[in-house]
Amino acid sequence: MKTLLNPSGLLACAALACALLAAPAQAQERLKFKAIGQPLATGLIQKNKEQPFFENFAARTGLPIDVDYKPIDTLGLKDTEQLRVMKAGLFDIVSLRVSQNSRDEPTLLGLDLVGASPDYATGRKVAKAYFDTVDARLQQQFGVKLLGVWPFGPQILFCKKPIAKLADIKGMKVRVYDQNLAKFIEMVGGTPVPVSFADTHQSLSLGVVDCAITGPSSANSAGWPEVTTHQLPLGFQMALNGYAISMKSWNQLKPDQQAKLKTAFDKLTDEIWTYSEELFQDALNCNTGKDPCTTGKKFKLTPVAVTAGDGDLIRSAVTKVSLPVWAEVCDKSNPGCSQKWQATVGPALGQK
Repeated sequence: MKTLLNPSGLLACAALACALLAAPAQAQERLKFKAIGQPLATGLIQKNKEQPFFENFAARTGLPIDVDYKPIDTLGLKDTEQLRVMKAGLFDIVSLRVSQNSRDEPTLLGLDLVGASPDYATGRKVAKAYFDTVDARLQQQFGVKLLGVWPFGPQILFCKKPIAKLADIKGMKVRVYDQNLAKFIEMVGGTPVPVSFADTHQSLSLGVVDCAITGPSSANSAGWPEVTTHQLPLGFQMALNGYAISMKSWNQLKPDQQAKLKTAFDKLTDEIWTYSEELFQDALNCNTGKDPCTTGKKFKLTPVAVTAGDGDLIRSAVTKVSLPVWAEVCDKSNPGCSQKWQATVGPALGQK
């Protein structure tokens, strides 16, 4: 005897079959990306902006993507190797440290030449003007697409010996993090010493270096004011960083998903620009024991006023040192590199 299903029963079966078929399909559509983050040691931008974004990636982007996010100093990788490991396909997204990776790709450093971005407003102009150039180069050389650019903020000077102006570093050993900055320190009469951020506190403590350059918030987080005495808030560089995705991972996404991802990173980087500026002023206060100080620990560094001469000196660095030095290196690996910079960033800086 045959069992007959009424129409509603047939519809129920059909719905159940559809649901069973759809479940595995939906599960397969969910992507899992691996991401390299900024070092934990760099402080509050990593802790309060970057990490929460990646830990809530699906919600922040509206995409079915879960991210395994690891700060680079927990991975056993050097921050100078980020582009290499991305090219090798080991990670999907990277919080790219610009200066640190500029040896592998000198074009990157055009985002952050010494003296080009002494303040936030100028830094935004430079980042916007040079974005497409960097994006195209990273895609061509490393199979990596640039999603956004953001700053730690002006990189300033901390010393354990008394200074009243920049010229006082003559004869002193100064921690630097890229060749562009090293050449400028040489021009002023200091001795540049390349030291990783993580090793700088100890290097200051032991007298390996007399002064060191970083952002005031990062310095506060890392305890540099424990081993220094003076703070000169002259912005050498903006310490720009980027977010980038491998082209392989980017191409896994449909056009509407790509647009959603780009929008989410635009929002994140815009938040970081604003937050970075708030942190910068607050950290300057904290390091010298002033109020308001809400984001860091109070120390008692001696504040050194930026003289008009120091301001002129840092602005002159672009034409005197940083652009010529960088152009020579960049043009060797990427012919026409400096010409492209002058055509894009030059006008943003009012250069003819």
